[in-house]
Amino acid sequence: MWVCLLHKLPKYYNRTTGGIMKKSLIFAIASGTLAAVLAFSGCAQKESKELNIYSALPETELPMYFEAFKNETGITVNFVRLSAGEIFSKLKVEKNNPQASIWHGGNCDTFIAASKAGLLEPYASPELKNTPDRYKDPDNYWSPIYIGALSFVVDKNWFAERNLAYPASWNDLLKDEFRGEISMAHPGTSGAAYTILATVVQLMGEDQAFEYFKKLNNNIRQYTKAGAAPAKNVALGEAAIGIGFSHDNLKPAGEGYPVALSFPQEGTGYEIGGVALIKNGPAAERKNAEKFIDWCLSKSAQDVYSKNNSYRLPVNTLSAAPPEAVSISELKVIDYDFIWAGDNRTRLIEKFTEVIASKDNLK
Repeated sequence: MWVCLLHKLPKYYNRTTGGIMKKSLIFAIASGTLAAVLAFSGCAQKESKELNIYSALPETELPMYFEAFKNETGITVNFVRLSAGEIFSKLKVEKNNPQASIWHGGNCDTFIAASKAGLLEPYASPELKNTPDRYKDPDNYWSPIYIGALSFVVDKNWFAERNLAYPASWNDLLKDEFRGEISMAHPGTSGAAYTILATVVQLMGEDQAFEYFKKLNNNIRQYTKAGAAPAKNVALGEAAIGIGFSHDNLKPAGEGYPVALSFPQEGTGYEIGGVALIKNGPAAERKNAEKFIDWCLSKSAQDVYSKNNSYRLPVNTLSAAPPEAVSISELKVIDYDFIWAGDNRTRLIEKFTEVIASKDNLK
């Protein structure tokens, strides 16, 4: 006689029920033979109609993506929302027993670091045919699904009350009048914040960049865990300036908050957001995972950016950008070296955490 035990795994959001679902691992203990046990465990390898995902995109965006995917494929998505840095850390811990099949969202330099750590599996989607080569990983460990530039988001009322100009350069952020008024995520947990760190290092050189961050630290009100959080802090009046990606910084304006964007005149960095197969993910979900990557690269998926107020810029050439989004071509962007950023990610984050700010008490 079989006795089943339920062991709790992380909580996943299930759009079928509209709430939190505990994903359970079922294993059997029997008085029968080893063959019976193996036969039972083999059942878990049958093709699933579900897909487990770790996503770094804001939780408010995810339901529309996953509902659209289910409508097209019949596959239900269960997800855990984490920042890109947290996903990377989680995959390292779970390397021998991954609990999800897909990493969804976050800058490609984090994917590059993960691929070199042996955490991702290559997949060449046929849907890449409509994506420019300059955005692609030549080894197909990750696939590009959106792009976005770094910007500053400001509280228009705060600046109007003080008759101050919006920051227009990286050095403007060091002004005394902004002491304790800037919100930025921590690069140890946020892919957006690591892009900020890597951008300034590439602009200024490493030694000068870390001197810059020491000075900027005096003006930081709070380091956050997620890259989208600084824009929310500005919208709620908890900071005067936030640093992050323009698609995140535009959201409060779309919701009616008095915020505006500005860009550093010296040049800004940008991200190529990705999606990837997690190496040795649940075998029963493999086909579903490939279907999800195909879908993320499709026109129908990237058209969702214009429907859910994400303001992300699509990379599929058949998909139109949201009208409010800020095009990379309109900005002065640096020649951001994604390979260098991926290769130096761990070292630069450790240095930032040691020299500038720890990861304790992030919000």
